[in-house]
Amino acid sequence: MTAVGEKTRLAVPGLSFPLGATPASGGTNFAVASASADGVTLCLFDENGAESRIPLTENDGGVWHGFVPDVDPGQAYGYRVDGPYEPGRGLRHNPAKLLLDPYARAISGTVRSGPEVFGHDPGNPDRPSAADSADFVPRSLVIEPELLWQAPLALPTRPPLPYSETIIYELHVKGFSMTNPDVPPELRGTYAGLGHEASIDHLLALGVTAVELLPVHQNVPEALLLDRGLTNYWGYNTIGFFAPHNGYSAAVRAGHPGGQVAEFKAMVDALHEAGLEVLLDVVFNHTAEGNQLGPTLSFRGLDNRGYYRLVPGDERHYYDTTGTGNSLNADDPVTLQMIMDSLRYWLLEMHVDGFRFDLAPTLARPQGGFSQVAAFFDLVAQDPVVSHTKMIAEPWDVGQSDSYDLGRFPPLWREWNGRYRDTMRDFWRGQDGLLGDVATRLAGSSDLYGKPGRRPTASINLITVHDGFSLADLVSYNEKHNEANGEDNRDGSAENRSWNCGAEGPTSDPAVLALRSRQQRAMLTTLLLSFGVPLLLGGDELGRTQGGNNNAYCQDNPISWLNWERADTDLLAFTRRLIALRRAHPVFRRRRFLTGVETDDLAWYTPAGSAMTVENWTDPQARSLALYLDGSDAPDRAVDGTPLLDDDFLVLLNGWWEPLAFTIPRTRPGQTWKPEIDTFEPSAPATPNPPSEDGVVTVGPRAVLVLRGSTR
Repeated sequence: MTAVGEKTRLAVPGLSFPLGATPASGGTNFAVASASADGVTLCLFDENGAESRIPLTENDGGVWHGFVPDVDPGQAYGYRVDGPYEPGRGLRHNPAKLLLDPYARAISGTVRSGPEVFGHDPGNPDRPSAADSADFVPRSLVIEPELLWQAPLALPTRPPLPYSETIIYELHVKGFSMTNPDVPPELRGTYAGLGHEASIDHLLALGVTAVELLPVHQNVPEALLLDRGLTNYWGYNTIGFFAPHNGYSAAVRAGHPGGQVAEFKAMVDALHEAGLEVLLDVVFNHTAEGNQLGPTLSFRGLDNRGYYRLVPGDERHYYDTTGTGNSLNADDPVTLQMIMDSLRYWLLEMHVDGFRFDLAPTLARPQGGFSQVAAFFDLVAQDPVVSHTKMIAEPWDVGQSDSYDLGRFPPLWREWNGRYRDTMRDFWRGQDGLLGDVATRLAGSSDLYGKPGRRPTASINLITVHDGFSLADLVSYNEKHNEANGEDNRDGSAENRSWNCGAEGPTSDPAVLALRSRQQRAMLTTLLLSFGVPLLLGGDELGRTQGGNNNAYCQDNPISWLNWERADTDLLAFTRRLIALRRAHPVFRRRRFLTGVETDDLAWYTPAGSAMTVENWTDPQARSLALYLDGSDAPDRAVDGTPLLDDDFLVLLNGWWEPLAFTIPRTRPGQTWKPEIDTFEPSAPATPNPPSEDGVVTVGPRAVLVLRGSTR
C-alpha cells in the first residue's frame, strides 16, 4: 500500500497559468481546473511510492494552483479533490480517489483492475467509495518543457504539404514494426521502431507522404477486456490528452519513466527528415472513464459537470453520442480550452502536422444537434496555429438522427468519405445500378463537396481502414469472424459489403486466389487514381489478413500486427507502381472539380466509345465505363502558379465477370495509347494498344486498364 508522508511541504501561491505542471527555477508550478471543488490537494510520490500531500490553497477563476519548491522534472504526482458527492446533481468528488492531471505531459504506469478504481460504492453507485485508489492508478509526471530538436519547428517554417499532393498511410505504432525483422528487437512496436530506418525505408519506397497514427494519447483498457485477458489495442480510450502513450516507448520498457516524450519527438524528427508528415488520430469525443459505473481516473473526480455532457434532468447519467458511455462537453470553456491547448501542444511542442478527429460530430453539438457554427469549429478557424494544419473529420458519431454528417463540415475540414468506401466496395463485388455513383466518387464527390469553398481534396477517399476488414479480408470473407474477441461474434458490423470470391477464408483453390488478387488490385487502382486524398490502410499493400476479424480493437497480437515475413511482394510492387503513377501525373491530383460538361478536361464514355447518355447512366445493369482525362489544356495550376501540363489518360473500368471489348473514343488526332496499369495482368509485358482512335482493346474481367496517350 502507498505510504502517506507528513505534510511538511507547503506550496506558495504560484500562477494559475499555464495549466499542468510547469518546471521553473527552484521548483514546479502546479495548476489544475475545477469549478466545483471545495479543495484540491497535490500528491507527490517518491521512488518507493510514499505519498506527500500538499494543499493548493489558491483558487483563481476555478483554477487551483501553487508553486512547490524543490520539485524537479521526473517527479510523480496526482491530485485529490474534496467536494460534494451528489450524482443526482452531477457532482462526483471523492478524496479517496487519486486523480491524473488532465494536462500531464507524461504518465507512468497503467490502471490496475480492482474496485478501488471506481469512485462509487460497488453496491450503491449513489454513495462514494472509501477505498483508496493510489495503488491502482498511474501517476502523472513532471516533464522538462523544452527538449532540443534536430529539425526546425514544424510551424510556420514547415508548411503543410498541399492536400492534392498528399497520400495518407494509416498505421498503428506498435503493430507496424512489431514483427519487422529489420527493426532491432528492443525497438519493435515502439516510437523508436517507427522512426527506425527500416520502417522509414518501407514508407518511402511505397511512396506515401503522411502517416496517420492510431491514437497515441495515453490510454487505458476497459476492465471487461482485462477480465477476458485482452486489452484496448487501438487505443480509443484516452485518459491523457497531452501525454504520449507509455506502452509504445522503448525508453519506458528499458526502465526510464517519462522517456516516451523525447522518444516521440525523435520519431517525428526522423519522419520529417525523410519528408513524411505525421498526423494523429485524436479522441476528443469521450474519455476512458465510461458511464456512471466506470472508473474515476481524472476528469470525473475533478469536475464531472464541466468535462462531460450529462442528461438534462437526470445528471446521474451521461449523454452519450459515442457508444462508449460518455461524451466530452465541448461547450464548457475549460473543456474547450483543454482541447485547443492539446492541439497546440502537439503542433508546437511535439511537431506533428495535423489531426484526424474520431467521431467528430460529437464536438459540435451545442444543443444536441450537429452545428456547423459550433464553438469548437469557430475556435479552430480562428486559431493562428491550428487553422493552418491538416484537419480531418470522421464525420459521424452514434445514436442521433443527424449522426451521419458527411459533407457538412466547414471548408477548413477534410472528411473521411464513407460514401466512397461503400460505393467502391459494392461496385467491385458486383452490385447493380452504381455506375453514376462510381463516376461521382472517381471525380471527387461533387455531390458532397461541390459547394462554394470546398474542393475534391475535401474527400479523404478510403476503402479499408483500421475499423473493419483489411483489404485481403474484404475479398476473402462474406461474414465477420470475431470469436477471438470473446463476445460470441456479436461485436463488429455485419454490413461489410465484402465478397469472398467463392470460398470463405483460407483456400488453396488457385482460381479463387487469383480472383482475390485481381479484386485487391482493382480496388487499389480506383482508390489511388480518384480525385481527392487517398487513405491507404497500413498492411494492405502487404496482403495483411486479420483472419476475418472486422473489429480487432482488442487484439494486441499477430491478428492485428503487420506480418512482414508473409508479405505479398507482388501486391507490394503493384501498389508502389500505382502510387508512383499518381505522384508523377497531376491529372490524377486535380485541386478543383471538373464536370465533363463545361470543360473537355474530363469525359465519360461507354465501352462502345460513345459519350455517356442519361440512359447509360441510369441503366441498372451497366457495370463498365471509360474515363478520359485531358492533361494538355492545363486547366489547373500548381501552388506556385505554374501550369500542370500532363499526358492524357484513359481509365477503363470493367465490373463484369467476363472480358469486355472497349472501343477507344475519339480524343485528339493522331493519338496512340500505351498501357500503364492492367489490374488483370499486372506482370504482363507492356504491348502496344490500338495505333488509332478507332481501335479496340479488351479489358479483363473485374479489372481496370489505364492507358496513357501520346501524339505522333
